[in-house]
Amino acid sequence: MSQSRLRRAVVALTALPLLALGAGQAVAAPAPTPAPAPAASKVTAIEDEAARTLAASLADPALRARLRTATAETPAGAELAPLAEGLTGTAARTLAATAARADRSVAAAKGLGADLGPLLRVQLADPSMRAALDAGAAPLVATAGTDEHARTVRAYDTAGRAHTLDARTLPTRPVYLVDLDTAKALTAGIDLLQRELAARGVGSAAPSAPSAPTTQAAAGWWGTKITSVEVNDDEEPWFKGAAEMFSLVSGFGLDGKVRVDSVAMPYLQYDGTVYYPNQILVNWSNYKYNLADVVLMEDDGDTNYLALAQAVAAVLLTIADQGAYIPLVNAVLAALPSSWWTDDPDYVESWYTLARTSTGRLNGARGNGWMTVEPYWVGQL
Repeated sequence: MSQSRLRRAVVALTALPLLALGAGQAVAAPAPTPAPAPAASKVTAIEDEAARTLAASLADPALRARLRTATAETPAGAELAPLAEGLTGTAARTLAATAARADRSVAAAKGLGADLGPLLRVQLADPSMRAALDAGAAPLVATAGTDEHARTVRAYDTAGRAHTLDARTLPTRPVYLVDLDTAKALTAGIDLLQRELAARGVGSAAPSAPSAPTTQAAAGWWGTKITSVEVNDDEEPWFKGAAEMFSLVSGFGLDGKVRVDSVAMPYLQYDGTVYYPNQILVNWSNYKYNLADVVLMEDDGDTNYLALAQAVAAVLLTIADQGAYIPLVNAVLAALPSSWWTDDPDYVESWYTLARTSTGRLNGARGNGWMTVEPYWVGQL
């Protein structure tokens, strides 16, 4: 689900000069506003079809009761596909077929394999709606969406009629939300991203974390550890929820070629909250120079990991080692599709010139977040 409450990114899209302010901080030169994104995304369209079908199926009392029970047992979201299992009737068959097709289509849209299982889930928009639902109020079904600036939300009733809801005011009528299981998608996406980057010559084959050292003493290796991190906040609409974030750490590998390591950060879910992960962000034994760059991103539902790997690799492979550290953040940002620069906040923050000796608070180049880091020695047992 999209991380809410992020301002639009205004950063350089090409490798423009930077004014260094110290380790981990820089000011990006002005850049033209990117082209606007398409009005509706593939994943959002798939979710909308699933929401409309689910709403119609709730005319069946058995399905309606099962959904109410399932969302009460798992408030974070019940899988959509299994809801119709074991039930008979046209509504159950239609829902089962639609859910299966939607899961396959979402996986394809995100560049993932078709063997992940259910990817769409359903949850009650707000716990306060439970009482009305239990009292027999007829629910609506909507999609979580990716545009945090939306003023309205479209929802459906059991007759298939569309209703327009105020995005900034919690509805009095119960509303179910159909959205993506971004935790599952992120895990699979990070694994795919790292494999694809490695296959294209810009990354390690090890997924989701810095890989083992290659030319360092067996006693251990130096890393950079995140001790705390926060992303700025703003007003959040009722139909939003937790984000799923990851970082792309880039620099020059020991072979002199650009490398990118993807690092999952599933704990970083909400703006305005300080997290204390004590997570290793960089394994310096994998890098030739004492500097690396970090781009923080999120899976807003539409992230296509295969396309991301292809785009990033295509740009970074054109950069040659010139015997000195070259900032790579702008090159990574230049590879992002134009739709990721509008209302979909896939790009969150970036840090330039992170050094092995960096310590303390580092403000992001966008001013949209900060993290505190410290050198950390990882020794062998």
